[in-house]
Amino acid sequence: MTMLTLRDGTELYYKDWGRGRPILFSHGWPLNADMWDAQMLHFAERGWRVIAFDRRGFGRSSQPWNGYDYDTFADDIGELIEALDLRDVVLVGFSMGGGDVVRYLAREGSSRVRGLALVSAVTPMFMKTADHDGPDKAVFDGIRAGLAADRAQFLDDFAAIFYGTNREHISVSQGVLKQTFGIAMQASIKGTIDCVTAFSETDFRPDMARIDVPTLVIHGDDDQIVPLEPTGRLAAKMIAGAKLIVYEGAQHATAWNDKDRLNADLMAFVGGLG
Repeated sequence: MTMLTLRDGTELYYKDWGRGRPILFSHGWPLNADMWDAQMLHFAERGWRVIAFDRRGFGRSSQPWNGYDYDTFADDIGELIEALDLRDVVLVGFSMGGGDVVRYLAREGSSRVRGLALVSAVTPMFMKTADHDGPDKAVFDGIRAGLAADRAQFLDDFAAIFYGTNREHISVSQGVLKQTFGIAMQASIKGTIDCVTAFSETDFRPDMARIDVPTLVIHGDDDQIVPLEPTGRLAAKMIAGAKLIVYEGAQHATAWNDKDRLNADLMAFVGGLG
């Protein structure tokens, strides 16, 4: 396996396919780089270099006890970008992974970055606070409690709202559901729980003003996990010049449910960056 040893000894697994201008994909919770296979295959076959990694604590990467916060995740991305000497890279973040790439830009700047795409992302703020209208803290308390009590059953149940199979018009194969469950169970339970706190409570609103690259925001308007209004729509308003594409009736799992449309929209975006 292709591994990068990070500054604290954590080993970060990554895939690096194809040749051409690079695109780096950051995955959602509680998944790994494999969630991007439909996108990576599509772009690598069309002359792009695609990189995806397993976040620390997830997939084939190490499972350290600590470090499940966005400053650490951003620094991990920075080390990977430096190690691979990526330049003019397009950053694509899904769900929790949107926070990784936004925080990287806020901390490291855009000298190596050509564009940014946020797909069903938790940015700029997920949880409800005194000045932000998102899901109540009790929702995330329940997720942490469910994971600690019976992670396997919680994640098995979670798939219904992740893919939207609780909607009559949506069908997802048993193979995909089994693969998703297997990937999720591969992760550190400590990292899985700690990341709930990270993605729900981290405030990326100050980071939005520091994004100075062309940005595409894609979000489903029936996302049952990360609601459009307090995340995707607000992010597009806060990031200067950002373009918002709303997928009507789409669920959270846009990278699979809407893979053909997502591939086309991402291709149009990256192809237009010059």
